[in-house]
Amino acid sequence: MRTPSAALALLLAAAAGWAANVSKPHPHQGILKPYTQLPPARLDPADLASLRAGKPIRRQTDTGAGGRGVAIFRVNAPADTVWATINNFQSYPKWIDNLSKCAVYKREGDAIDVEFVIKGFGFSARYFIHHTYHQAERWGTWTLDYTRESDLDDSVGFWRVTPWAENPAQSVVEYSVDVQVRGWIPGFVRGLFVDKGLQQATEWVKIQSEAAHTPR
Repeated sequence: MRTPSAALALLLAAAAGWAANVSKPHPHQGILKPYTQLPPARLDPADLASLRAGKPIRRQTDTGAGGRGVAIFRVNAPADTVWATINNFQSYPKWIDNLSKCAVYKREGDAIDVEFVIKGFGFSARYFIHHTYHQAERWGTWTLDYTRESDLDDSVGFWRVTPWAENPAQSVVEYSVDVQVRGWIPGFVRGLFVDKGLQQATEWVKIQSEAAHTPR
């Protein structure tokens, strides 16, 4: 059994080994397979019943070094409103727990490069994401920005927003994320991506989109 001081030493050692750096490239150019096009949306009768009841669908796979998560949920707001919320990067730190920084540092056409910093329990992780957003079609993919070194080993994923077929004034949001971490990482950080990340993706997009659609 590790003592608190030993656990702290491990935490500090791991933090010291992380090396997010804007001046050097990532150690590789991608391990996880990126999304070049989105998979077709497939909802079985049980999924449709959950969406009708307002319940999110969440699917998770823990690989030990990271994991994959998928969330599908219904939002009581039009698709354009939801997509605008997802694009509102500057507001992410106000909306998402443990996210202390979210800053766009490059934007060229459909490409949006964003720096993220998450913090908690004296620990932080910094990473750089390259988004390709097809604004008119309301979907987008991402990978790490491999021109900069991130604390994450790799990450790929996508957003897709479509009108809800049973009520076009509402939307269905699909979110998928694959993450691989670098070496040892505190459980709470892993949870932000693999477990809690799915819950947060469901909650903040829904809450903020519906608030924007029905302002007080």
